[in-house]
Amino acid sequence: MPKIVNHRERREEVVEAARRIILREGIEAATTRAIAREAGYSNGVLTHYFADKDDIMLSALRSSHRRIVERLRGKLAGLTGLAALRELLLDNLPLDDERAAESGLEIGFWSRSMTSPAMLEAQRAEAEELRYLVRSLLGAAAGGGEIATADDLDDVTERLLALVDGLSAHHLLYPDRLGAARLERMLDAELDRLRPNGGRAGPGSQAGGA
Repeated sequence: MPKIVNHRERREEVVEAARRIILREGIEAATTRAIAREAGYSNGVLTHYFADKDDIMLSALRSSHRRIVERLRGKLAGLTGLAALRELLLDNLPLDDERAAESGLEIGFWSRSMTSPAMLEAQRAEAEELRYLVRSLLGAAAGGGEIATADDLDDVTERLLALVDGLSAHHLLYPDRLGAARLERMLDAELDRLRPNGGRAGPGSQAGGA
């Protein structure tokens, strides 16, 4: 009998092979030849499942985002307001090897997105989901009296996202200067500025919003 091929499974194998290469060696190393070799297939097999290399890269990016979302669901369970916001932002910082690899993958895709409309659209869609979540948690924290700021919360949202992106990039470039402990301390300092009278809650505070 002819072998039954699970097309979805084979496609996922190729995507995961691309993701492994990017995490291990960087986006430039993820050539179609390297991806095929990593997945254990010939170059020709890839053309049956993907339109081109960008299609593979886009699928790898979405796969990485799905993993992050699944991890966040567990971390945010039972948290609201400022506690949930802190956990969300910390998860987007490269505080361990896994998140450092994910940050490297994400940053590596930034430049590629500038020349790929499909990838740029995917990046913007994912970024908008994160921006919406940060803004919603800020609103909940404000409603619960956890934060008090005269700044527009949309502006605060952009500032927090820019801080996370900037700290992530600097950590990858200058790990000796910006270690994980310092990243966490700097994020906490920014969140503390939002608290009433600049009050400080200890790391890992579980205070929730309304």
